[in-house]
Amino acid sequence: MPETVVKPKTRTKTKVERPRLHKVILVNDDYTPREFVVSVLKAEFRMTEDQAYKVMLTAHQRGVCVVAVFTRDVAETKATRATDAGRAKGYPLLFTTEPEE
Repeated sequence: MPETVVKPKTRTKTKVERPRLHKVILVNDDYTPREFVVSVLKAEFRMTEDQAYKVMLTAHQRGVCVVAVFTRDVAETKATRATDAGRAKGYPLLFTTEPEE
């Protein structure tokens, strides 16, 4: 009687590398009104009044504050839109992005 050899099925798992995340950073300036910064944070980053106020205050005290972390495209889009909202009102409001470590 011939012996049946059972070979285990090998499945190659393709490892999908997660995209690097990017931080959106609010850069403090001495001209943009606090209320305006809070309104932009609420509108563009879907923050509550309380969250937005804390982020604005942190940026005010430390010079910068990480607002949120997204994939690169989303981070750059949001940073650009938030910065443009300030520019449209004549404020030097600035949001930048940088890769997360």
